[in-house]
Formats: sequence, C-alpha cells, structure tokens
Amino acid sequence: MKKLLFLLLFPAILFAQKTVIVKGIITNKFKTPIEGVTISYLSEGTTTDANGNYQFTIPMRKTVAVTFSHVSYKTIIKKFTSRGRTVFNYAPTFYFKTQELEEVVIKNQRKEAQGITTISTKKVKNIIGANAGVENILMTLPGVSNNNELSTQYNVRGGNFDENLVYVNGIEVYRPFLIRSGQQEGLSFINPQMIQNINFSAGGFQAKYGDKLSSVLDITYRKPTEFGAKVAISLLGGSFTIEDTFLNDKLSAIVGIRYRDNSLFVNSKQVEVNFRPTFTDVQTFLSYKATEKLTLNFLNNFSLNNYKYKPLTRKTRFGTLANPLELIVYYQGQEKDQFKTLFGAFSADFQINDALKITGTVSSFNTQEEEYFDIAAAYNLREIDTNVDSDNFGDVGISQGIGSQINHARNDLDALISNIQFKATLKDGKNEWKAGVKFQTENIKDRIREWEMIDSLGFSVRPPYYSGSNQPYEPFTGPIEPFKNVRAENDVDINRITSFLQFSRKSHWKNHEIWMNVGVRANNWSVKTANLSSKNQVIVSPRAQLAIKPDWEKDIAFPNFWRFLFATTILQRIT
Repeated sequence: MKKLLFLLLFPAILFAQKTVIVKGIITNKFKTPIEGVTISYLSEGTTTDANGNYQFTIPMRKTVAVTFSHVSYKTIIKKFTSRGRTVFNYAPTFYFKTQELEEVVIKNQRKEAQGITTISTKKVKNIIGANAGVENILMTLPGVSNNNELSTQYNVRGGNFDENLVYVNGIEVYRPFLIRSGQQEGLSFINPQMIQNINFSAGGFQAKYGDKLSSVLDITYRKPTEFGAKVAISLLGGSFTIEDTFLNDKLSAIVGIRYRDNSLFVNSKQVEVNFRPTFTDVQTFLSYKATEKLTLNFLNNFSLNNYKYKPLTRKTRFGTLANPLELIVYYQGQEKDQFKTLFGAFSADFQINDALKITGTVSSFNTQEEEYFDIAAAYNLREIDTNVDSDNFGDVGISQGIGSQINHARNDLDALISNIQFKATLKDGKNEWKAGVKFQTENIKDRIREWEMIDSLGFSVRPPYYSGSNQPYEPFTGPIEPFKNVRAENDVDINRITSFLQFSRKSHWKNHEIWMNVGVRANNWSVKTANLSSKNQVIVSPRAQLAIKPDWEKDIAFPNFWRFLFATTILQRIT
C-alpha cells in the first residue's frame, strides 16, 4: 500500500521541485490593500484580489522579471531567482503617480470674431475711481474717453455720449436726457454688485443690436442660486445687495440699493461753493421658471439725482507779470436740479425646442428733470500792486471795472418711452438665424424759461446785435431787456417700428476656421409735433461680419466688419 501511494505522488513531487511560489499583499503608503494590480511575467499574468493578495508560480533556477502595474500608481519591476527556495514572500508598497501635464488654454473665439470684448467682473468691483463701476473699466479700452471724471457717461471713437447702446439681460435701458450737458448723473444704471457677464463692442456690431452708431454695452445680471447679502461702505456713500431663491428654487430675486454723495470732489475749486450732489438708486431683478420651457423675468429701476448748488465767492488772478489783475465775484442765490427716472421691463423666454427660442419684452421708461436756479453775481476787476518797494506789495488796488449779473431758469422736461418687441432664434446645425420686431412710442415734453441780465458799470448790457443804443455817451430811455431770454415749449410724439434679420454660420475650410454674420435692420420713424408737419423717415442698415482663424502655430484671428446705412425721408402734411 505504501509503495502504491509513493508511485501516485512521485510526479507531483517532481513538478513541485521545478517551480517556485511567489505570493504577498500589495498596499499603498497608507497601508491600504490595492485591488486590481496587474501582474505579468513571461507570457502569463494575474491580478490582486479585493484584499490585495496575489499568488503565482515561476520556474526554478531561472531569473524571471515580474511587472506590477496599476493605472493610479507607479509601476514596479521585480526580478526573482530561486536556487533552493520554494516560496517567495514579496509585499511591495505602491506610490501614487505624479504626472505633470502641460497647460491647456480654452478660448471662446466666437466673441472675438464678433468684435466683442469680454470684461472681468472682478476688475469692475475692485477698480478705484471717482465713479467706480463698469464705465470706469471702459475708459481703459482703445477709443473710449470721458471729459468729466464725475460723470459715468463716455464717448467712443469721437461719438456723442448718447450714441451708446446699453442692454441688461437683453433689455435696452436708457439714461437721463439731462437738460444741460454740463450736469451729469452720478450713478450709472448698471449696479456692479448684480453683474454676472459684461460684453462690450466698440462698433461694427451685429444687426440684432439697435441703431445707435458708437458702441454696445451688453450686461447680464445673475440669477441667484442661494441666499446672499453684501454691504459696501465708503466716504462717498454705500451700497446694499441681497439675493435669494423662493418657491422651491423656481423664483430667484436680487435687489440692489445704492447711495452716493460727491461733495468731497468739489472742495478744491476756484469757486467757493456749498455744493452737494446726491444720488440714490434702487434696482430689482426677478426670474421665475414657470415650466421647463418658459421663464419669466422682471427688471425695474428707480433713481433720483439731486444737485444743490450755492456759489459763494470766486477769486481769480491773471494777466502778465507787469500788469497782473484780480477778478473777484460775490454770489447770492442757489441752483436746485433734480433728475428722477423710472424704468420697468417684463420679458418671457419660451424655449420651444432645442433649436427654436422666442422672447417677448414689454418695457417703459420715464424721466422727469428739473433745472431751477436764481443766481446773482457782482464782480470787481482790480489791479495788483507789483512794486516790490511798496508796503502794499501783492495787495489789490484800484478797481478797473465793476458789474453784476443775474441768471434765472425754470426748465422742465418729461419724457415717456414705451415699447413692445419679439425676438426669435433658430439653430440649424452650424447655422443660426435671429429675427425681431419692435414697436416703440415716445412722448417728450420740454419747457424752457430762462433769462440773463448783465450790468456793466451801472449800465444794462443789451442783447447781442442790438441796435439803437449808444450808451454811455447818449442816454437810453427804452425798456430794459435781458441779455439772454429763452422761452420755448415742445411736445413731440415719436412712433417707430424697427426690425432685424441676421444669419450666422461657423464653418471650416481645410483646417482654417471661418465665422460669418450677415444681417439687416430697418426702421420707420414718424415724428409729430403740435404745430409742425409730421415727418416720416425710413432707414435701412445692412451689416456684415467675417472672421478667419488660420491654422497657424500662433493663435491669431482676422475679424472684419462692414456696416452700411441707407436713409429715405418722406414728408407728410398733417391733415
């Protein structure tokens, strides 16, 4: 029986003596077992189990290179050679891979091709200036300038300040008309604390934008996802912003309140004044997701700009070193200006499907502006003692002229602008179509009551080009007339219909990217006043954009913009 058992086990004993067992546990530096480590040797292989265990056999008296590899760890290669041993215990420690990747930069070439500059919202919040905000950043761009640091208005490429389009969430907003161009609003419509995206185009913009010629400032207010509040306080005023979501996150709301006082900026002028310009602004943006396809938005703004101006004295020295003169002016009276604006807009976005979107907007803007002042000034022009040996050196002496002046104004302006518009966007593969139509009514009422009296050396100065007076050589017995006298009233109604259609496409020619946009705008204006004939004007404005990005080593794009304007005027008599 023993001989039979030996004969049955003899082949296994012979085979066991020709192989060696390799086994162990593979862990990482945290002593955690690693599952799924690939073990390859000769033409065979195995993997570790959930506990990091492994086991395999290799031939005896032969050097075998075994590779231990894992996607998340560094690869280990170990050589085993057995000369008498039957088991190898090998428990390596694996270390994570640390592979340095090259920097990858992703750019949105579409906005660059459209001639649009994207501005960082962080820069807007951190920039320092007399009027911190979006407009302060615009001044740093090529072609944008400002001639009044206390104003948020700007000129682009030599255009007027009222030739700039401003959009907030796709809704066109307006600025105060400002009765006198020397007075500017101190707060921009745009609240920097509510902004999410800022896009700016300095000309050559697409047909979907309006008909002003200088620039487009396209602002997107953010839609809050959670509660937040922010308070900012400075020597010039402060702001408070609060945001939150309601109705199971379907309704988002953000409210911003701002107050500003620019009194500190007028303390170092030649005119000694009591000047306190104050500005107040309240804005609200609501967005309600009624369904998966329908979103309702509401945007409103209230702003109040007050200017209280009370000049006291002015002293100015001028002339030459041999004949210096001093002009001193004493004032009485004050000026009170007020610009109040109200704006409200309601829009609905309906995403019919992935390709078609329709937007409807109704908005209204009202500005009420008052400019009231009564200021009397008395001046004295005197010589200055230039004799260095005199005890009165540097003091004023003989008066060369005296006089007085009175300015009076009661100017009012009331403007109401209302519109309704519809827009549609259709995407078809690489093609995109956009179209829109808008009807707008404007009513502007303007009343001017302003006069100026000037007295020189006791004689009333007549209006310019006045004949029949030879004062002071001959006495004048006629009535005293103001040097300037303006009395006017205007009541203008404007109706206009605007529409646009544009086509965009992005394609490739070989490895080069080509982006094109072609569009046209059409306007029909009708201007009606109380005492004058009605005037109609039709304006057609074709526009085109083409941008090419060659497949070069350097990242370069060549944008080109074309814009044409055709106008036809039709006069009609009021029947």
